[in-house]
Amino acid sequence: MPYKNLQHFIDTLEQEGELIRIKEPVNPQLEIAEVTDRISKSKNNKALLFENTGTTFPLLINSMGSYKRMCLALGVKELDDVSKDIENLFQQLASPKEGILDKLKLLPMLSEISSWMPKVVSGKGECQQVVMSDPDITKFPVMKCWPEDGGNFLTLPIIHTKDPNTSLRNVGMYRMQVFGPKLTGMHWHKHKVSAGHFNEYKKLGIKMPVAVALGGDPVYTYAATAPLPPNVDEYMLAGFLRKKKVELVKCLTQDIHVPADADIIIEGYVDPNDELIWEGPFGDHTGYYSLPDWYPKFHITCITHKKNAVYPSTIVGIPPQEDAWIGKATERIFLAPIKITLIPEIVDMELPIEGVFHNLTIVKIKKEYPGHAQKVMNAMWGAGQMMFNKMLVIVDEKTDAHDYEAVAKAISENVDPQNDIYFSQGPMDVLDHSCSKFAFGGKMCVDATSKLEEEVSSFKFQVSSSLINISNIQSLFPEIKSIYDSLLKKNISMVFISVKKSRKYHIKELNEQLFKLEEFQNVKFIIYVEHTVEASDIADVVWRFANNLDPKRDSYIVPASDENSISHIGFDGTRKTKELDNFDRDWPNIICSDEATIKSVDEKWNKLGLGEFVKSPSLKYQKQLYGKGAVVNQ
Repeated sequence: MPYKNLQHFIDTLEQEGELIRIKEPVNPQLEIAEVTDRISKSKNNKALLFENTGTTFPLLINSMGSYKRMCLALGVKELDDVSKDIENLFQQLASPKEGILDKLKLLPMLSEISSWMPKVVSGKGECQQVVMSDPDITKFPVMKCWPEDGGNFLTLPIIHTKDPNTSLRNVGMYRMQVFGPKLTGMHWHKHKVSAGHFNEYKKLGIKMPVAVALGGDPVYTYAATAPLPPNVDEYMLAGFLRKKKVELVKCLTQDIHVPADADIIIEGYVDPNDELIWEGPFGDHTGYYSLPDWYPKFHITCITHKKNAVYPSTIVGIPPQEDAWIGKATERIFLAPIKITLIPEIVDMELPIEGVFHNLTIVKIKKEYPGHAQKVMNAMWGAGQMMFNKMLVIVDEKTDAHDYEAVAKAISENVDPQNDIYFSQGPMDVLDHSCSKFAFGGKMCVDATSKLEEEVSSFKFQVSSSLINISNIQSLFPEIKSIYDSLLKKNISMVFISVKKSRKYHIKELNEQLFKLEEFQNVKFIIYVEHTVEASDIADVVWRFANNLDPKRDSYIVPASDENSISHIGFDGTRKTKELDNFDRDWPNIICSDEATIKSVDEKWNKLGLGEFVKSPSLKYQKQLYGKGAVVNQ
């Protein structure tokens, strides 16, 4: 079901009991983010409509922040329904057409497909009902989300650009830091299509028209995040999802077309001849700050909006947040295209929330021959945005990819660390702070499929369920602050250890020493995190290790001593420093709310109508901060 506009979606959320209206004043400077962080991690996880923002515009946030609300946004009962629709459509179009009757049967389908294509309509759209006489982006409740953010950021902007040579449109989503009433940054990463467009305008030496939409059908927001090939129009995907074409109108001051039913349109240009602007830091979806850098300036030429417009926003930070559910939609929707066009042996896929999209992917395949997992590995790392994947775990049909304990068991039982883990290097997400070089680092594939005769060694490994004498280990190695070995009781050969590093090559040396001990002879895997993390907090351990590991650099294999022994591996998921690790890049801090904001929200909680008091999630993480600031003192 297509939504007429964002208000229609808000009404639907309210009817479904998925929306809370907050009439009490809440400040877009830090307070709204703190309230949302609490709600998004609570049992009362709802969409929030802040009606008193200190501006004339209400603010909607967390609108897609659950499985149910993500389904509502896309108009489906289950996210897998979209993938099934894509698969059915492809099968019907690709099946043999032997006679005229078979071909005629396609006509209704082709007519339906044409009804999804975006259409430019004449005249003004609903988004242009009000034209600001003097455009001023500060009139909107643009949020500052976290204490060390460089300023206020638009976090759900649907950004429209076009190739100057082909006029092909791209619709993407990149944060925008506000520097003044008519000036923002344009944070497009080097790998993004819009950045490619910018480079083409730079070659031509002409200004680049840009338009930013906020609101409208929530499908537009999702489509802007979708990992589509550069030549596929995001509004074609939006039309397919809503089963109705997107109507576009021309901007008033730029040669760009935008959705007619959007709430707010910000028109402007990027001048390739401008000096770049120092943008950031920004509390990002990794749970860490992305650090400041130079980005293009966006000059605002016009702002229009509908009457009674709503300003949509989101926050990202330590998972889970709203973006986790947007990512879940992508995981389910794009399973079918990957299977159909690239890797037909894929059965299922899972992107764990703690892996923050690009860090960790679990793929389930129908294994048919030796080396099948390696074939899939190479195909995945060459597939669009999967090139940013850092850790890929491949299981076979015996394992449920969504059952993390089952996946851990498959890794424990089927992986010989010495032979079944593959390391590579390649492009990484620019937000990956663990790479020794910016946006370029190590990758790892763990082949956790059952091994065929050609793949397996002669030694049969049996998991030991005996626990480790933790007090004894800590007396031998006082730098170890906590050990979690309970997975051994479940026949999962993994141990988590938190360590306070104090010397160069500390983790590598500790790893070698531990695996020499009798207690660790039947342990295959150790994951190390820093001493501030409690080793028994599995979600935090996975989140930290996935962020902080460069697999090629930070994995330490201890080979099997003989044919009757097993090999071992340790993963260094601790913070890297110049002093202890020869790490030359700045390391970002984790994201936490400050004490003043926490106190302010505590005091007004009972007036907000949010139900039972929820304490700040930041209280857990404040003790894990590396001092103050977005950049850690190296």
